[in-house]
Amino acid sequence: MRTPLATSLLFLATIFFPSNTSSAENSDQVVSYETWPQWRGPHRDGKVSGDPWPVELKADNLKLQWRVQLGPSYSGPIVSGDLVYTTESRDGKSEVVLAFNRKTGKEIWRAEWDGAMSVPFFAASNGSWIRSTPACDGEQIYIAGMRDVLVCLDAKQGTERWRVDFSQQFSTPLPSFGFVCSPLVDARAVYVQAGASVAKIDKNTGEVLWRALQDEGGMNGSAFSSPVIAELAGKTQLVVQTREFLAGLDMQTGAELWRQPVPSFRGMNILTPVVVGDAIFTSSYQNKSWLYKITNDEENFSSEESWSNNAKGYMSTPVIIEGHAYLHLQNERFACINLESGERTWTSEPYGKYCSMIANGNRILALESSGRLLLINANPQEFKLIDELKVSDSETWAHLAISGDQIFVRELDGLATFRWK
Repeated sequence: MRTPLATSLLFLATIFFPSNTSSAENSDQVVSYETWPQWRGPHRDGKVSGDPWPVELKADNLKLQWRVQLGPSYSGPIVSGDLVYTTESRDGKSEVVLAFNRKTGKEIWRAEWDGAMSVPFFAASNGSWIRSTPACDGEQIYIAGMRDVLVCLDAKQGTERWRVDFSQQFSTPLPSFGFVCSPLVDARAVYVQAGASVAKIDKNTGEVLWRALQDEGGMNGSAFSSPVIAELAGKTQLVVQTREFLAGLDMQTGAELWRQPVPSFRGMNILTPVVVGDAIFTSSYQNKSWLYKITNDEENFSSEESWSNNAKGYMSTPVIIEGHAYLHLQNERFACINLESGERTWTSEPYGKYCSMIANGNRILALESSGRLLLINANPQEFKLIDELKVSDSETWAHLAISGDQIFVRELDGLATFRWK
C-alpha cells in the first residue's frame, strides 16, 4: 500500500510530467494522474495499477467509508487530489456539480445551472438526467450538460471560468438523448462530440478551435461514444465513433484521416473505441463485434476489417488483458474474445443489464446495474467469478471509479465510498 506521502508525490509528478502515450510529433499529449480524473480512468482504458486487490469481497475487507444522498445522475464519479466530483439533476430544472472531500464526504462546493430536457419516450424509463462523466486536469473540471453545453469550473473553488453552448453557437438542434459523450482533456484542449460534430476546444478559454464530421450521424447528431487519443499506423490522432462510423482525426486541424462504417441499430454505437496496437475493437447494439486494422502507405490512411464476431456489445466498454477483450454483452452475459483470432473463448451466465468494468492485473471489478460488485478472474479459458458483494440497494448505472484503496460508487440517488482493508 502506498503511503500518503508517496501518493502525493506521485500525483504531483504526473501532473507536471505528462504520460508519454503520444508521439513526440504531437504537442497535445495526454496527461495522466494517479487518481481517477475522467471517463474510464487515468488512461481511459478501464485499468488501474498498484497493489493487488484482495482475493475476496467481504464486508470486513471492503468497508463503507461514507455515503451522501443526491439527485439522479448517470455520470461516473471522478477523483483528483483530495476531492471527488459528481453531478446530479435536480427537480427536472437544473444540473449540479458537487465536490466532496474524498476522505470524509464533506461537501466542499457546488455549482448549478438551468439544464433540464426530456429524452424520447422509448428511453424515458432510463430517466432524463445528466449522462456524461466530467473530466479534470487538476486545475479545472469540464462538465457536459444535457442541453449541449460544456462548462468549465475551477476545480478547487467551483467558480465558472467559461462555457460553450453548442446549440446556440452553431444553430444546431439539441441532441435527442442529451450530451452523452464524456469530455477528453489533454495538455491544451478538450475534445467532445457535440453540436452535431466533433469539436476541439481550448481548455483555458473555451474557444472552439475546430469542428469536424459536421451534421453526420443522424438523430440530430447525438453521438453517444466518447473519443480517445491513440497512435495508429505511426500517427497520433483522435479516434471517434459516431452513430454510423469510426474515424481518425488529425489532432491539430481536425482533418479526417480515415473512416470505417460500423453497422448499428438506430445509431446505437455507444462503446468507447478500444485501441489495440494499430487496430480498433468495437461492438454495437444488436449487431456484432469487430476488429479494424488501420494502415498508412505514407500517402493515405485506410481501415480494413480483421475479423467479426457475433458477440453483441451494448453499453459496457470492455477491458483488454493480455490480448483478450472481456466484454459485457447485450444479453447480460460476459464474454471473452481473443483479439488475434476473433474467437470467443467463453460466455458466462447472465449477470445483469449493464456492468462497468475496471481491471488490475488479471482481476476485474465489475459494478452491475442492480448494485452488485463482482470480482472476476481474467482467465481466457473460462469464466470464473471469484466473489461478489451487494454494495447498493439503488441502481448503479454510472461507471465505477477506483483510486488507491478507495472505490467510488455513484448510485442513482447518492454517492458511496468504500475502502479496501
